[in-house]
Amino acid sequence: RSIDRQHKKLIKNIMSGIKLTGDSNATSGGVTVRELTRLERIGAHSHIRGLGLDDALEPRRGGSQGMVGQAKARKAVGVIYRMINEGKIGGRAILLAGKPGTGKTAIAMGLAQQLGEDTPFTTMSASEVFSLEMSKTEALTQALRKSIGVQILEETEVMEGEVVEVQIDTAFSGEKAGSKAKGGMEKTGRLTLCTTDMETVYDLGTKMIDALSKEKVTAGDVITIDKASGKITKLGRSFSRSRDYDAMGSSTRFVQCPEGELQKRKEVVHNVSLHEIDVINSRQQGFLALFAGDTGEIKGEVREQIDGKVAEWKEEGRAKIVPGVLFIDEVHMLDMECFSFLNRALESDMAPVLVIATNRGIAKIRGTEYKSPHGIPLDLLDRLLIVSTDPYAHDEIK
Repeated sequence: RSIDRQHKKLIKNIMSGIKLTGDSNATSGGVTVRELTRLERIGAHSHIRGLGLDDALEPRRGGSQGMVGQAKARKAVGVIYRMINEGKIGGRAILLAGKPGTGKTAIAMGLAQQLGEDTPFTTMSASEVFSLEMSKTEALTQALRKSIGVQILEETEVMEGEVVEVQIDTAFSGEKAGSKAKGGMEKTGRLTLCTTDMETVYDLGTKMIDALSKEKVTAGDVITIDKASGKITKLGRSFSRSRDYDAMGSSTRFVQCPEGELQKRKEVVHNVSLHEIDVINSRQQGFLALFAGDTGEIKGEVREQIDGKVAEWKEEGRAKIVPGVLFIDEVHMLDMECFSFLNRALESDMAPVLVIATNRGIAKIRGTEYKSPHGIPLDLLDRLLIVSTDPYAHDEIK
C-alpha cells in the first residue's frame, strides 16, 4: 500500500484521542456517578511535575515541583533540557549514576514532565528487552522510534466562533405511510455561531447534534468545527461569560471571541511517533495493533520506505521531525549485543537523546567476563555525559 493513502487514515484514527467520560447525571442505588476525564494512579513518582528549576536553571529551595535535594544533578539535567528544547542536542547519551534510592528515576521523570506533551518521552527497563515475542534489537528499535516524533502539518477548513444559542428539538415521528418502519424520536436543531464581525444560524443534522451533546457544548463556549470530518473541539469559555455565576471548575479556560469570518483555513498540527506510522503501515488494520499492543516484528523495508516518505514530507514543509528522549533504567541488565546496537543507533540521523540510569559500580558486562564501570562497555562509556547523584542529607529527608 502507498504510504500517502495511509496518511489520512493515520490522522483520522490516531489523532482523535481517547477520552474517558461518564454520565454525570446517572445514578446507581442513590450514588451519583461523577464525570471521569482522566485516570490518575498514585505511584512512587506520580507527585513529580518537573525539575524544580528557575529561569537561571538554579534549583528552587524546598520541595519545588515534587523534587527534593540533588541540586547539582537537577541543574545538570536542566542544561540538557534547555539544549533539547533548542534542538542543539541529538544522538547524545546521558548516564545517571548513583546509589539506589538517590532519585535517578525521579530526575528522568522530572525531565519528561518538563519537556511537556509535544516532545516524545519513552521510558523502559533494560530487562523488558529480553522477550520471547521479538528479538532484542527489534525491541530497542521500537523504543528508539517511539522516541522520535513527527509533527504533521495539515491545512483544513474550519468554522470557529462563539456559541450564542444551541436549540435542539425532539419530535415524535409516526409510522411512515406505506412502509413497515415504526415511529421513533427525530432530533432537529439549530446552532447560532458568532464572531466579533458576524453571526450565522446553522441547521443541524443528527450526527452534529450527537457531537455537540458529547462535547457538552453550551452557550458561551468558543468552538471549532472541522468541515471535512465534522469534529468539534471546545477551545474554552468566552471572556464575555467570565462574570456569569455558573458552576465552573478551576481548569476552565477563558478565550477571546474570534475575529473576522466564521469560515477560515487553519493549519492543524498532528503529533505522532515514527513507531505509530510503522505499525499502521506494517499490516492490515494496523492502527488496532497500537491499542492492543500486539505490534510484533516490523520489516526493515517498511521502515526504510517510511523514513524516505517522512524525509520527503520534511522537504515539502508538510512535516517536522522532533527528536525526543528514550530513558532506559537498570541499563547494566543489557548485554554486549544491545550495547553495540545502541552505539550504532546513536550515530543515526534521526536518533533521540538517550538517558540511561544504573546503580552499579565496577561490574561485569552481562554475557562476558570483562569488568567495567557501571557494567557498560568502555567504547559506549566514552560517549556518555555522566550525571552523578549523591545520597540524601539528613536535612533534605526531614
